[in-house]
Amino acid sequence: MLDINLIRTNPELVKKGIGAKNANVSLVDNFLELDKKWRDLTKKVDDLRSEQKKLGKEDKEKGSKIKAELKGLDENLSELEKMRDEVLMQMPNLPMPSAPIAKDEKGNKVIKEVGKKPEIKNPKDYFTLALDLDLIDTERAAKVSGSRFGYIKGAAAMLEFALIDLAMKTLVKEGFTPVIPPVLVNEKSMRAMGYMERGADEIYHLPVDNLYLVGTSEQSVGPMHQGEVLAGLPKKYISFSTCFRREAGSYGKDTKGILRVHQFNKMEMFIFCEPQKSEEMHKYLLSLEEKLMQALELPYRVIDTCTGDLGDPAAAKYDIEAWMPGQNGGKGEYRETHSTSNTTDFQARRLGIKYKNAEGKSEFVHMLNGTAFSERPILAIIENYQTEKGTILVPKILQDYLGIKEITK
Repeated sequence: MLDINLIRTNPELVKKGIGAKNANVSLVDNFLELDKKWRDLTKKVDDLRSEQKKLGKEDKEKGSKIKAELKGLDENLSELEKMRDEVLMQMPNLPMPSAPIAKDEKGNKVIKEVGKKPEIKNPKDYFTLALDLDLIDTERAAKVSGSRFGYIKGAAAMLEFALIDLAMKTLVKEGFTPVIPPVLVNEKSMRAMGYMERGADEIYHLPVDNLYLVGTSEQSVGPMHQGEVLAGLPKKYISFSTCFRREAGSYGKDTKGILRVHQFNKMEMFIFCEPQKSEEMHKYLLSLEEKLMQALELPYRVIDTCTGDLGDPAAAKYDIEAWMPGQNGGKGEYRETHSTSNTTDFQARRLGIKYKNAEGKSEFVHMLNGTAFSERPILAIIENYQTEKGTILVPKILQDYLGIKEITK
């Protein structure tokens, strides 16, 4: 949620910001119109209440008239406030000045490329390799659950546990507190995180219980401190959860394999910090993601996400895309494995999460999130570590955990 005072004092800045994220700029004028009516009516109500307090006992008739008038005005005021807040909630977070301005993902900027791409003759894609080694089974998953589901089996399942172990050990040393959060959240919490106004079609909803399945554990870790005044910032969490997404906008994309699925596991980093430190914390999260990728010795590139490709809550976002040599018919292609977002105070305002600054004044915290590992790095490992004989070498850092150096039939 945006700062109401910012909208009142600098509406053109807000229009420019939400317009850069492809949101309807007329929301600003709609809000200001409703806000003026709300403020005018609030003054009228306050004036009447002040007059009511000054009346003596002998002015019962006038007091009764004011009381009746106030009842009607209070109802109008409540309705106006509700309408105003509905418009406010539809405005996305403003992008940071550093975010590249563009309409869609074509405007994303490559910051750097890291690592050496493997030289593989006639590389196969991960799904072909996984089927041959019996590591992934989507056929049986389709019989059990439908399309876009899969069984991860054998050494691939062990790779997932090894990645969890690697991330946990790395991040606990960095001061992150491990947490396994709920995967079902109530409507208040999901809405406060900013994913309901534009993107609700991606979320699984259980109408009977009015609960929502998380698409990422930030959606349950963020609301954990709602309504609190935090001390000891920054607070850093590393969470593990199963995540669920409808993949509503991906019809026809990645239909084979498990690059886009309805259910997957993910480890998510989450930070609550002081506003003046959030840009630093954002770069810190990116550095940790890179550290984990470099530990796996996977080639990757870092993307600065443009305004038109930012989600509603994000003010700035970096993506990491791993090189996958078997994609694009063996020509190779970069595919996203990580993202990290700075949502500034957008989610904190909705959730009422504050801290006390050096002067003892309460301010909203800034909230940030970033992927540690999902299941996609498993697929990048399969493609980058494939051998000409159809086996898969295990990254050195994971060999002790798996107890093998090579995945064979």
